[in-house]
Amino acid sequence: QVQLVESGGGLVQPGGSLRLSCAASGNPFRIDAMGWYRQAPGKQRTLVALLRSGRTNYADSVKGRFTVSRDNARNTVFLQMNNLEPEDTAVYLCYADVTSWNMDSRRYWGQGTQVSVSA
Repeated sequence: QVQLVESGGGLVQPGGSLRLSCAASGNPFRIDAMGWYRQAPGKQRTLVALLRSGRTNYADSVKGRFTVSRDNARNTVFLQMNNLEPEDTAVYLCYADVTSWNMDSRRYWGQGTQVSVSA
């Protein structure tokens, strides 16, 4: 069993920055990928950024502003968000694609952290 605990959300003015963290606990065999989705009120959950096998992928709306990174030793993924815009306001959820010791694979989700961008 893996648990994901997020931190770092909050209220920031347009143009500001926030850094989200998501730490995975437990004893998985392997974490194959980690990343972030977001969900705004009344909208579908959408991918923000992911990191798999050392490669990153970003939503077009955040390219050049957000950076995803991972500390493998601590099983932690980060999302550095710069030049934030009101349209970035959403609940941000981290995920981890995990392979267990019996070779089963599944996705785990964090509880979500609110990011609000407003003057």
